[in-house]
Amino acid sequence: MMIKLKKVLTLRTIVATSAGLTLASSSFVAAIQMAGFLAGDSAWIAIMVGGMLCLGAGACFSELNGMLPSAAGIRLYFGRAFGDTVALAVSLLYMFVVMCVVGAESYVLGNILSEALPVVAPVVWILFMFVVVTLMNIRGIRLAGNFQDMVTYGLMVSLIVLAFVGFYHTGFRFTTPVAPGGIVPVINAVAVGVFLYVGFEWVTPLAEEVTESRLIARGMLVAVGLLSIIYSLITMAMTSAVPREAIAGSPVPLLVFARYVLGEAGVLWAVVICLASSITTFNAGLISVSRFFYASARENVLPRVFSKISMRYFTPWVAILGVLAVALIVSMLVLITGRYLVLLNTAAAMESIVYAMSGAAVLVLRKKSPGLPRPYIVAGGAAVPVLTIAVFFLLALSVMAFDPVTAVSILAGLGISFWYVMKVVPVLKEKNSARRPAARRRPAPVSESQPEAIPAGTDTGSKPEKV
Repeated sequence: MMIKLKKVLTLRTIVATSAGLTLASSSFVAAIQMAGFLAGDSAWIAIMVGGMLCLGAGACFSELNGMLPSAAGIRLYFGRAFGDTVALAVSLLYMFVVMCVVGAESYVLGNILSEALPVVAPVVWILFMFVVVTLMNIRGIRLAGNFQDMVTYGLMVSLIVLAFVGFYHTGFRFTTPVAPGGIVPVINAVAVGVFLYVGFEWVTPLAEEVTESRLIARGMLVAVGLLSIIYSLITMAMTSAVPREAIAGSPVPLLVFARYVLGEAGVLWAVVICLASSITTFNAGLISVSRFFYASARENVLPRVFSKISMRYFTPWVAILGVLAVALIVSMLVLITGRYLVLLNTAAAMESIVYAMSGAAVLVLRKKSPGLPRPYIVAGGAAVPVLTIAVFFLLALSVMAFDPVTAVSILAGLGISFWYVMKVVPVLKEKNSARRPAARRRPAPVSESQPEAIPAGTDTGSKPEKV
């Protein structure tokens, strides 16, 4: 009998997971980098614009997830729309980019801890965090989800309070909060600001573990709205309370800000916030990416061992350990090289590419598979998907033009991904097929190339909602 994942997750945990992956310590670095393009304290404009654009992408992901709720996530959506080869190459690279975000997060956390607590080596804290979060995830999605809820919502409240402490420190005085300095700086700032939301859609691989499939869509949209408000407040507080030259280029801008307004007590507060941010990022990434590992192995895209589920806890324990191994390797490389900004820009560019593809997938599947049930339909016909394609394609080009290393990294990553899909995946599928005796083989699972197949767990009786 095939063991399945448990359907236990609620809207509260979906919002916490969607927001938790993006609420990283490295996000504050990106926020200051973004603010550097703009005049005065007007960074909130770019943040809000980026949030509105991500809401459009979130609406597209909502329609796709409603049609095809699966742990395979974007691999399944893009496979139906563009073919398995393109879908596998893009999704595998994107999965690795999410792990790179964890690496950048580890670097920022290491800098914070080495400055605030020099007695303990940063690598010790990072290993401790990874091991604790991994053990929780193996014990069960409910335990990991409850932990995610507690830490993420506590972090949100803490950031809002700290932002208002900064406003009080300045007497609520701001410098040109509505004059960013021109359209070109705003475009560049929005392109980098997309990183602030990177990964909000990575709750889609949890579609097989939610109590209702529609909660994925609602959770993503609520998370983007909350993130827009929180990032706007804390970024305005940092840029208004601290001189630009004291915070620009710092790998620990939140710590600099907290020390500036509260002294050493602020440093302790910032350390707690950054620890919580790093934990939520890794926990949310581990929850989501491990499900992607699991679904990919189930379809023989990754080694079959990653599809194993714990008989006791009903969690993909091998996939969880696999994600831990990748995260540790990437984190150590970033700690050694210090090239965290390249990872931030690469994540922003790759995120923009995936969002543009989500808009295109919505349009393609409306024509290619009109019979699939759609609990959610993006409002406005083709307007939102087309706008999502155009805007995020231009944002990806903007990031890569600003940082050529990012362009080279993405092209190299795509080349490796396509090689893996073309050369390694056929071998994995052939080995798995040969491993089963012909007489005992079960019917092959529905593949992504069969456009009208309806995945198990799809709610076909609910009335479509426009998002």
